[in-house]
Amino acid sequence: MKKLIISRKQEQLVLRQLQDEPTAQFLAVYGRRRVGKTFLIREYFEDGFAFMHTAVSPMELKEKNQKLLYRIQLDEFAASLSKYGCTDTTPIKNWFDAFHRLETLLDSKRKTKKKMVVFIDELPWLDTPRSGFLSAFEHFWNGWGAGKHNLLLIVCGSATTWMLDNLINSKGGLYGRTTREMHIHPFTLAETEAYFRHRGVTMDRYDLVQTYMILGGVAYYMSYFKPGNSLAQNIDELFFAENGFLQNEYDRLFTSLFADNNQYRKIVELLSRNRYGLQRETIAEGTGIAIGGTLSKMLKALVKSDLVTTYYNFGESKHNLYYKLTDMFCLFYLGFVLKNPTNSRTFWYDNQNSPKLNAWRGLAFEDVCFVHQQQIRSALGIRGVHSEIYPWHLSADDKTKGAQIDMIIERADRVVNLCEMKFTQNEFAIDKAYDEKLRDRLGTLSRMIGKKNPQLTLVTTYGLKKSMYSNRIQRLITMEDLFKD
Repeated sequence: MKKLIISRKQEQLVLRQLQDEPTAQFLAVYGRRRVGKTFLIREYFEDGFAFMHTAVSPMELKEKNQKLLYRIQLDEFAASLSKYGCTDTTPIKNWFDAFHRLETLLDSKRKTKKKMVVFIDELPWLDTPRSGFLSAFEHFWNGWGAGKHNLLLIVCGSATTWMLDNLINSKGGLYGRTTREMHIHPFTLAETEAYFRHRGVTMDRYDLVQTYMILGGVAYYMSYFKPGNSLAQNIDELFFAENGFLQNEYDRLFTSLFADNNQYRKIVELLSRNRYGLQRETIAEGTGIAIGGTLSKMLKALVKSDLVTTYYNFGESKHNLYYKLTDMFCLFYLGFVLKNPTNSRTFWYDNQNSPKLNAWRGLAFEDVCFVHQQQIRSALGIRGVHSEIYPWHLSADDKTKGAQIDMIIERADRVVNLCEMKFTQNEFAIDKAYDEKLRDRLGTLSRMIGKKNPQLTLVTTYGLKKSMYSNRIQRLITMEDLFKD
């Protein structure tokens, strides 16, 4: 039912528009694993499909024989055809035969004036080696589907590289054939709050932000939270308890997203050890992946999968593009589960106030702010003002002390916001030592921005405690602002 869909307003608008189009439509839906792609499509159309099929996950099959996998996919496709009214029960010979039967099935339903919605979920899994699937699928759409004005074909997949290479950026028979693409992103903080409220899970916003630091707005991960349990109890059950639900999710994530997942893991794990990200040349050196088209394609796929974000370091050439790991789940898993294995089944509960967790919260809050740039712009009242957002770090040398600022917002109105992020349980208090750091950073950056007006900006949980140093902060953004839609 549509009422079960949380947020996704823009995506629902696109689906409604495609239904109203007078010509055939081909929509490709992609996004990271477990982000809610299938749920959105099935709930929006309330299972009112002319045909719907979900490919068999190769991860769930113990059998790795490619010929057998090919046969299993064909047989399951035949079962779906039968479910929706196909009367031909002879074994399907190949993918051309499979799509010819689908054409016959849909032709028998074309009397309806309503748009026929065909949904094939996890399409990349059907393309087993030497199966001829892609040629048959191209022929189905180009030779039949594109001419059927009352057809809406929706294909979905987590395997980002396949979706990009074979559909969205295809240079082959499907070049330019998709009429729309839909990239499903993880939830924002506001959407995360709405999701938990819908499921009867009660948390204050301080704990909601911490949940986001760990799960990153991925709905499926959040579905495991038990109402009545504390945040610490839920995290222990997911990651640290025996057979925790998400203990193996990191492996499954990469297996589902990328064919050559070991190379992608190398990139992600290298980036996880480099707080400010790395440039392409350094990634090539650190992973052993040859610099060139292959690495560029892999980095693009990581960005499209919402695992990695690109940025420019303030003050550097725009040729110096950095890649930064921003997927909260990967950062948490690599930092705590993989890097610091433990036999404790209540690790999170027992260490809530440890220096290690407090240090992690501070860094993770910066990442949360980084993916909520629009909310920060809104809080500053500059959504209508062109602005560029950068992290900033300056390496120390013989002439200059090292420095860093969590976020710099360079605005067209000649104002530059120097944003510091602080995650605290109470109002943040500026002491003498921190005031000195702020003055040093402000002085260093003022020399770089020339005649532009710098504004020290604090993004924190509960606001700023009044003190003899607090007036140095010119703009204040609180956790509440990050929850605004």
